[in-house]
Amino acid sequence: MAAPLQPRRQAPLEEGHVAAPEQPREKQGVQSPEQLPLTAGLQALSVRSRRPAGIFQDLVVNTRESLEHVKHSKTGSEGKVIELLANHFQVTYPPWIAYKYNIDYKPDIKDIDLRENLLFQHESTFGRRHIFDGNSLLLPRRLQSSNVELVSWTRDGGIVKITVHFSKELRPTHPDCLRYYNILFRRTLKLMNFKQIGRNYYDENSKENFCDNRLEAWRGYVTSVLPYEHSLTLCSDICHKLLRLETAYDIIMRRCEKSLQDKYIREEVSKELVGLIVFTRYNNKTYRVDAINWDQSPRDTFKKSDGSEITFVEYYMQQYNQIITDLDQPLLVSQGRWRKGQKNTPHEPVLLIPQLCYPTGLSDELRQKSKDMSKLTKFMQLYPWERKNELEAFINKIRVNRTAQNELQRWSLRFDTNCLPISGRILRDVKIFQRDVSFGIGPQPADWMRESRSTPLLTVKSLSHWVLLHPREHGNNAQSLLRSLRKVTPTMGITVGQANMYEVNEDPSSYISTLRKCVTSHTNMVVCILPDSEKHRYDEIKKFLCIHCPVPSQCVVAETLMSGNTLLTITTKIAQQMNCKMGGALWKVETGLQKTMFIGIDCFHDIVNRQKSIAGFVASTNEELTKWYSQCVFQEPGQELVDGLSSCLEAALDSWFRNVQQQPDSVVVYRDGVGDGQLQALLDHEIPQLVSHLRKHQVKLTFIVVKKRINTRFFVQSQGRLQNPPSGTVIDVALTREEWYDFYIVSQSSKHGTVTPTHYNVIYDTICLDPDTVQRLTYKLCHMYYNFPGTIRVPAPCHYAHKLAYFVGQNIQQEPHNSLSNCLYYL
Repeated sequence: MAAPLQPRRQAPLEEGHVAAPEQPREKQGVQSPEQLPLTAGLQALSVRSRRPAGIFQDLVVNTRESLEHVKHSKTGSEGKVIELLANHFQVTYPPWIAYKYNIDYKPDIKDIDLRENLLFQHESTFGRRHIFDGNSLLLPRRLQSSNVELVSWTRDGGIVKITVHFSKELRPTHPDCLRYYNILFRRTLKLMNFKQIGRNYYDENSKENFCDNRLEAWRGYVTSVLPYEHSLTLCSDICHKLLRLETAYDIIMRRCEKSLQDKYIREEVSKELVGLIVFTRYNNKTYRVDAINWDQSPRDTFKKSDGSEITFVEYYMQQYNQIITDLDQPLLVSQGRWRKGQKNTPHEPVLLIPQLCYPTGLSDELRQKSKDMSKLTKFMQLYPWERKNELEAFINKIRVNRTAQNELQRWSLRFDTNCLPISGRILRDVKIFQRDVSFGIGPQPADWMRESRSTPLLTVKSLSHWVLLHPREHGNNAQSLLRSLRKVTPTMGITVGQANMYEVNEDPSSYISTLRKCVTSHTNMVVCILPDSEKHRYDEIKKFLCIHCPVPSQCVVAETLMSGNTLLTITTKIAQQMNCKMGGALWKVETGLQKTMFIGIDCFHDIVNRQKSIAGFVASTNEELTKWYSQCVFQEPGQELVDGLSSCLEAALDSWFRNVQQQPDSVVVYRDGVGDGQLQALLDHEIPQLVSHLRKHQVKLTFIVVKKRINTRFFVQSQGRLQNPPSGTVIDVALTREEWYDFYIVSQSSKHGTVTPTHYNVIYDTICLDPDTVQRLTYKLCHMYYNFPGTIRVPAPCHYAHKLAYFVGQNIQQEPHNSLSNCLYYL
C-alpha cells in the first residue's frame, strides 16, 4: 500500500471565490527570485499553516510552583495500594544535544511536501539523521555555519533559494524536541504503510465489513510521546473509524425515489446529510457537511488561485483520476475545520461531490440491524486484556520491522514492548445518605438503584398540581404511566395527586396550544407523552416550558412505557427525575468541607450550525449539595473561555445566602472542556473574574481543570486476567506532570469494554487542599449526579454544567427564564 497522503489546507481565496479541493501538483514549477511573483502552477498549490503542530508548547506552564502546600509532594496516601498496568511504553531517547534550525524559502513555498522535497535535495549537507516539520529542522549535530544558503531546483527548472538559520540547542526532553520525536514516530508508521486519517493511523488490513457489507470498520492507533515526572513514555491506544460503503450520492438518490416533490426531497436530503462527517478516499480526508448547494453541479467551474477556471469534472479527473458520472448532482458544502477558541475566524467553504463522499459513523437504519450491531460492538469494545495484548503486539510489530527500526535507531529512540507498571490506590467506600437510612457504596458495583427506590428520598416534592398531555392513540400509555407512578412513589415518599389529563395531536402546535390553556401559576410539573423522539417537537415543547411559560417538565416517548418487565424501573427513574426538577433531592454525601460552594463550568459549541456557544454555570447553594443554582452565558461561536463569570458567581452567592443565611468560606470550581494548552488562558482570564469577586467577601478559591478526553488507560490483574480497576482507583505518580498538581481517578464501574479514567489538574488553590482531601472530595462528588444512581466520570457540578449547556445549545437556543434557575430543570 502506498504511503498515505498528507492532509493539506486550502490557499486563501479572494472574496467571492469558492474554495475547491487541493489543486493539481503535477508540473509544479517556481521561477527564479528575480522573476517573482510565482508561476500559476506554484500559486495553485494548497496552503498548510506555517505554525508547527505544537501539542507540547503549553505543557510547560508550571501551575504547581505557586501552590506552596504541594511544592514538596503532591502524592496522597489514603486507601489500599493496588498494582496497575498503563497503556504507556517507556521511551529511551538520545543522550546528546540536538540542534534546531529554522528554514526560509525565497520565493515562499506553502506546500509542505514540496518544501521537504526541495530541502532534501541537499541531504548530503544535513546527513541521513534529520526531522523536518515543514518550518524547522532538527539535527543531531551542528552545521559548520550558523547560516547556510542553498539553491534548489523544481521540476520545471525554477530556482528556490533556501536559507537555514541556527535557532537553538535542545535537550532531549525539551518540548520542541519531543514534538520532533512524535513526527519521527508517525513517519515510521507511514513507512509501515499505516494509513493516516486525521491525526490517527489505521491498519487497512484490519478492516472488517458489517451490516451486509454496507459498513467498513477500521482499527487504528492513537500515539503520542509525552514527558512525565521521571521519564518519557509513548502513550498508545486503539481507535476505530467507521466508513459506510454507500456514498452521499446514494443517499440523495434513495430520497429522490421516495419523494415526488422537489421541496420535500431537499428537506429530507438536508435532514439526513447536514451534520455528517464524510470521508473522501481520493485524498484520505474527512469533512463535515454543513449545507447542500442545489444551485451548483459538477458541470460548474470554479476559479483557481492563479485566476484560471476549471470545471469540477475536469479537476477531479486531472487531480485524482476520478470520473464523475452524474453531472447534475448537487454539491455538498463544508465550512472547513471548526475548533474551539476560533473566535471571529473566517471559514472558507469547500465544495464536495456527493458521489465521492462516504459518510462515516452509523446511520439509524444500520443501528437497527441488531445482529450485526453486536458483532460491531465486539469488534470495537475491547476488554482490558484484549486492549493490552493488541497494544503490545503493535509496539512489537514496530520493533521487528526493519524499516521502522532503521528510522528510529538513527535517533537512538527505543520503546519498551511491555505496558508500564504503575501503583495506584483504592479510596475508601463512600456513604450515601437518604432521609432515614445511609448505606456504603463499595468499589464493585457502584450502583444503588435498589436502595434509592426502596426508602424515602432525602427531600421530596409531591406531584400536587400537575398536567399530563398525551396523543389520542397513546391514552393507554398515559394510564400505564399513572398506574406505575402510584406503585413506585409511596416507598420513595412522593405523593402523586390527580393529574389533569389532556389529549393532543402529534404536531408541536397542538401541544403548545393545549399548554397555553391548561398551565397555571399553581402547576408544578408538566408531563408530555410523545409519539416518537422527533427533535423538532421536543424542542418546541421545551422552548415553551423553559422560556415563555416556565414550569418544570418531563417528556416521555410512548415506546418506553411499553417495556413490560422494566416498566417499574423506568417509572422509578422518571419519578426521581421529576422530583429533582421540582427542587427535591434524592440523596447526599458528606464532602468533609464545611461551608463550601461547589461550581461546575462547561461549554457547548454548535459545530454544525455555527450558532453561539453556550457556557453552563452550575453552583451548589447549600452545604448538603442538594440545592443548585444554574445559569448559562451566550458567547461567540467557538469561544471557549467564559466571560461574565463574576455576575454568575454573584447570583449564585445570593442564592446561597437565601438558603444558608451566611456566605460560604470557600468555593471549589471544576472546569471541564479545556485542553492543556489553555491553562495559562484560564489563569489570565477566568480565574481573575472569580478572584476579584470572592476577594471582597474573603472567600477562598480552588480551581480544578477536568479532562475527560484522554488516551491513558489502566488495567489491573484480577482473577487470572486483566480487568478494569475498581471504582475509586486514584493514580498520582509516574504518569503525572512535575509542573502540575494533578492526578487520575477511575470513578466509574464498567463490566463491558475498557473504562476511561478522568484527569484532574489543580491550577489554583488558596484553600490549600492536600492531595488526600482533593482526591477524596472529587471522588465523592462523582456520586452526586441525580440522573443516575451510581458513580459517573466527573464530579456532579461539572456534569450538571455540561447538561445545562448542551440542553440550551441543542434544544432551546435561548436563555431560560430565571425563575427556573434554582432547580435542575434540564436533567
